[in-house]
Amino acid sequence: MSVADYPYFAPPPIALAHRGGADFAANHGIENTLAAFTTAVTMGYRYLETDVHASADGRLVAFHDRYLDRVTDRTGEIARLPWREIAAARVGGREPIPTLDDLLEAFADTRINIDIKARSAVTPLWETIRRHAAYDRVCVGSFSQRRLASFRRLAGPRVATAAGQWGVAALRYLPRAASVLAHSPGQVLQIPVRHELGGRTLTLVTPGLVDTVHRFGMHLHVWTIDERDEMRRLLDLGVDGLISDRIDVLRDVLTERGAWPS
Repeated sequence: MSVADYPYFAPPPIALAHRGGADFAANHGIENTLAAFTTAVTMGYRYLETDVHASADGRLVAFHDRYLDRVTDRTGEIARLPWREIAAARVGGREPIPTLDDLLEAFADTRINIDIKARSAVTPLWETIRRHAAYDRVCVGSFSQRRLASFRRLAGPRVATAAGQWGVAALRYLPRAASVLAHSPGQVLQIPVRHELGGRTLTLVTPGLVDTVHRFGMHLHVWTIDERDEMRRLLDLGVDGLISDRIDVLRDVLTERGAWPS
């Protein structure tokens, strides 16, 4: 199935607010909170990006890190903490940590790109999507092929998913194997521009990759792009989406090209 089969995908280019726009001035220190996401939506963003973990008692938490320590006033591993303790933490000392339920309820007209950060989050994620009937509002990916496969076994073809890391490698490094991905369950590749491997810097996003992805009816979304000139270069290459912490800069670039959603 291609992007054309999923209402999640709007015509490109798509702008995704990474953790709500973590490096935008108004969101400094409060990434991935309802306040940060509200700022992005108020600016006109229709796509948000978040990660999910599960608490010790199975609550699905919209949070990037495995531990609370870096961005909150508390410490501890999310998977080992009950929801009541996580709920008491404050990002930047002032904003509560949202659940995915909170995001789906607060932003009914937005689409959410979700990265599964822990195996324990797979089943709660599917249950949350079902509870909200959010099949057309989310796209699910993961750096773990195993987590992604587990989610697809639960969701089947009802939810858009990103190609796993094997799919990225096949398209970039094994051109002759690209035909295998014509039957991939993923509809979008989400990758950085470059990747460090064996002490070398490899360029992943090339004109050839863009062409190959499009030939198989897929999208190519690139992360995390915060520089104005790099945004312009990638859009000129024909990438379908940019994931950015600098939501002000990305909005400006798309506006100057007449591509910001009205």
